[in-house]
Amino acid sequence: MSLNKLLAAMCACAVISSGFGMMTANAAPEISMNAKIAAFNQVHYRYAQVKDVNVFYREAGDPSNPTVLLLHGFPTSSFMYRNLIPILSKRYHVLAPDLPGFGLTESPPQGQYTYSFENLSNTIDQFTQVLGLKTYALQVFDYGAPVGWRLAVKHPERVTAIVSQNGNAYVEGLSDGWAPVKKYWEDPSQANRDALRAVLDVAAIKDQYQHGTPDPSVIAPETYLMDAAHVGQPANAQIQLDLFRDYKANVDMYPQLQQYFRDHQPHLLAVWGKNDAIFIPPGAEAFKRDLKHADVRFFDTGHFALETHLDQIGADILEFLDRTVKRN
Repeated sequence: MSLNKLLAAMCACAVISSGFGMMTANAAPEISMNAKIAAFNQVHYRYAQVKDVNVFYREAGDPSNPTVLLLHGFPTSSFMYRNLIPILSKRYHVLAPDLPGFGLTESPPQGQYTYSFENLSNTIDQFTQVLGLKTYALQVFDYGAPVGWRLAVKHPERVTAIVSQNGNAYVEGLSDGWAPVKKYWEDPSQANRDALRAVLDVAAIKDQYQHGTPDPSVIAPETYLMDAAHVGQPANAQIQLDLFRDYKANVDMYPQLQQYFRDHQPHLLAVWGKNDAIFIPPGAEAFKRDLKHADVRFFDTGHFALETHLDQIGADILEFLDRTVKRN
């Protein structure tokens, strides 16, 4: 059985079991408040058809509460938020979709869908409309940042707050490790494209997870093994290489994004692994240049800060949302 089929089967079992629980609860003459809270805290695994993309997403929390939209990055999926969702869903409605080309989202092949950050953002924008979201707070990480930034620039009235976990918005945040990718931007030759394939290897993805962590043994190995198995598939590898090339469009839009920050002054919390070798601390500090009340906090870890500092970051995010997002 392939990794995707195995993951789909696991999620289907979770949906079926949660469905039986809901049927049992509905059959009862009364549902206690504790039972209602437990039902809302249950994470559900769903799909939403968004034009030609069948978007997989995780959902938890009371839909009458303010919504938080969690956008993952490369090379992972909504799985990276598996432990944060139960923390946030106690007080918020939480949605975490898999971007096209990642996780369990069923996406068209190359040629039938344009794998660019603009198009990924369009799909997620349409996803929010399919689910009927009027407003939402954004949590962005890595690739999720340029997707979320486009949502904010396009719909500033919908974004209630922003949490950036190593989600870059400034050239100062790009480390020297971007040199091979920049070379590909300048010369999109086959040789420069092929040179980036090593980034998709298990060893490189494992290093993304472990680099900068004081104790690499706390990183669950299934994280980088599942990511590598997915992005390393031949068809998906081509998608990832397309996105490497298109990342230049994100850097090009930084001035527009920074103007959005200055004009709209959204509430923003940056929670940043200070040892990140991909998006370095000056990128987090730069938020203060355009946002008067930017709250920037560093943690002694690397790129995947939630894998090592979940409790502290989760508490900080809750405190920030409680302070900035209006409740019904």
